[in-house]
Amino acid sequence: MSKEKESVAEESDKKDGEEEGEDVTNNERSIVVYNSNRNGCLVNANSQQSTEVKPQDADYYSTYIPSLNYELENLILARFPRSEYWKLSSVNKRFSGLVKTGELFKIRRDISFNEPSVLMLASGENCWWAFDQGFGSFRRLPVLPSDICFTSGDKESLCAGTHLLVSGREIEGLTIWRYELAVNKWFKGPSMIYPRCLFASATCGTYAYVAGGIAVSGGAQSVHNTVEKYDPETRSWTPLPIMTKPRKLCSGCYMDDKFYVIGGRNDDGELTCGEVFDPKTGEWERIPEMLKDNPVLSFHSPPLIAVVNNELYSIEASSNLLKVYLKKSNSWKQLGLVPVRADYNRGWGVAFKSFGNKLVVIGASTILTSRSSMAIYTCSPFPESDCLPEWELLDNSIQLSHFIMNCCVMVA
Repeated sequence: MSKEKESVAEESDKKDGEEEGEDVTNNERSIVVYNSNRNGCLVNANSQQSTEVKPQDADYYSTYIPSLNYELENLILARFPRSEYWKLSSVNKRFSGLVKTGELFKIRRDISFNEPSVLMLASGENCWWAFDQGFGSFRRLPVLPSDICFTSGDKESLCAGTHLLVSGREIEGLTIWRYELAVNKWFKGPSMIYPRCLFASATCGTYAYVAGGIAVSGGAQSVHNTVEKYDPETRSWTPLPIMTKPRKLCSGCYMDDKFYVIGGRNDDGELTCGEVFDPKTGEWERIPEMLKDNPVLSFHSPPLIAVVNNELYSIEASSNLLKVYLKKSNSWKQLGLVPVRADYNRGWGVAFKSFGNKLVVIGASTILTSRSSMAIYTCSPFPESDCLPEWELLDNSIQLSHFIMNCCVMVA
């Protein structure tokens, strides 16, 4: 064979044995030529040493695999457990921005993927605690930077979206402090249109309602019948139609797409009636004798109520008795005793909330021998069943006081 033909044959053999692949180094793409050796393994032609590559689908090494588009990537990140979001913030600037701007929380709402957290302040503590993932994880919130008057005084708390609002009195007057989950910081304000204390509140999606309470002006006190709604997107309050009765020390809940205000008292004494606000019609309707079966005690806490699956439950502060509200007959059905001492301080110091599809009650245990530390119990109620609810004691590795000053549930 002539030298010219021999050269052409060698060139042809070389082309037949070559395959193109990609080598990505330092975020720069470069084309690398691979030759087939006698054993059929790929060899990097740009390297002096032969490297064997395990057989695999050609698509994985012959083509570039693009990264996920941002929209799909965001949907994946939104499904991360919320307690792990601090890790995302340290990955890169884009992930950190998604968390701090609240964008991931908006996506979670849009796809109906959210988790409840219990936020509470126990007696003797200078900071709030957050319990996530069914109380399996917990963390301490930053210290609220208020004055000593606010720290030591009575406070009310409520959640709206990813905001925790704490209302209390500072030296200069009634004040609201706002904790924003996305940035893990406290901010002052915004003040209510009608500043108040000892009011009823309820959360509806990303909004929060407040009603009633005590207004303080120039040293004089008066009982409110005013109502307003908080929007965390605009960080502002909007006035709503007033209630049929002024009331303080009342409780609120959101059920059947309506805002309920129950119990309390005013200048006429104890109130056994409730009333309900329909956002669609903008009107209030009174519910006579809603608490007629509840023994009236002096100096008792606002009614201990919680809503699960659109059913209203309450705990009698005098007997530790759990009851469910029968809407059609405007009456209550007894469901047995709760495993905490609601009667210990006439209802004060006990947290009774809904946690997803469960009831949660926190306070001094009636079962445990050590009653100085708080106990957390949950149950899945079945109001139509004649069986008593089975309460589960959750393992609590944080030894806090059993007297709960403030407690609310954030769903985000």
